[in-house]
Amino acid sequence: MAQRDDSKFSNRLEDAQKARAAMLEKAKQRAEEARKKLEATAGERAALAAAREERRRQKDEETRLAAEAAEAEKKAAVEAAARAEQEAKEEAERAKRAEAEKLVQLLADQKAARDARYAARKERQKKGR
Repeated sequence: MAQRDDSKFSNRLEDAQKARAAMLEKAKQRAEEARKKLEATAGERAALAAAREERRRQKDEETRLAAEAAEAEKKAAVEAAARAEQEAKEEAERAKRAEAEKLVQLLADQKAARDARYAARKERQKKGR
């Protein structure tokens, strides 16, 4: 059976206005909650972004330090190779000099032996006369 509404038009307008006010209040509350939640998540996002930036900065620093270490190793290797080459040149020069001195000594010994033979021959010739 249909229920008869005996309420007055003004009462229905007031009820509708109260309902709209209640809906507006609920909407404001939801908007406020959403704003608070957004601020909280924005803070979290900012913290995550800061942490990400810090990790990137640390990685860049580690990369820079690794590059510097590699450059230092490369420089040290080049210097070591240059020193080894210089030492090899000096050793070769010493060996050459020693060989030359041996040759000079050998020639001097040969000349001394030749001179001694010559002198002995001349001496024999003098005695033989």
